Amino acid sequence: MTSEAAARRSIQGRIAAVFLWAVAFALVEAAVVVYLRRILHPGGFAFPLQPRAYDPILGVEIAREAATLAMLALVGWLADRRGWVRFACVMVAFGTWDIFYYLWLRAFLGWPPSLATLDVLFLIPTVWVGPVWAPCLVSLGLVLCGGAVALRVGTGGRFAFGRRGWALALAGGSLIVLSFLWRGPEAARGEMPGPFPWPLFALGMTLGLTAFARAWRRGNGAGK
Repeated sequence: MTSEAAARRSIQGRIAAVFLWAVAFALVEAAVVVYLRRILHPGGFAFPLQPRAYDPILGVEIAREAATLAMLALVGWLADRRGWVRFACVMVAFGTWDIFYYLWLRAFLGWPPSLATLDVLFLIPTVWVGPVWAPCLVSLGLVLCGGAVALRVGTGGRFAFGRRGWALALAGGSLIVLSFLWRGPEAARGEMPGPFPWPLFALGMTLGLTAFARAWRRGNGAGK
């Protein structure tokens, strides 16, 4: 076996391990949500939300979300010693976890009934709201792009954003987060959230994918 083939097998094994870990962790996360919905939403989870229903355990929920993010980041950090491979594995872990979280909920509760169903996505720093398809689309991009970067860098290739690339990536990510926060205050007040600002989300996705494409070309020695 050549050194390149051995490197490819090694990185593929690490990506597979991160993927399987995230699938299992998604089941744990989904199980917690099953318990919460049985207790707090016995009639079924739906918008508009009951105001202040989570107040008694809000601190615990926020701590759980912070711990979840830390665990997803740390599994990527432990997967490799190279910076870009670590970052890429975090992307794979987060994306896989998010997608399979919804798949497990579908298996356990039959929810969400469709990809257009609204959900509370995060509580940090405030309520994030969006249709299920939106975080799943982001997560699919993270898995595919992260896997590609891990394979390239893990086998000796190059991937580099550059200042313009980082600016595009940060702008895109900020717009995506803003689209999720847009209707959060309405949901927190117990109101029915208005339409999801999908043009804002689409622009954020476009900028993020553009940043990735530029960095990929830079890795090939083209572009600045």
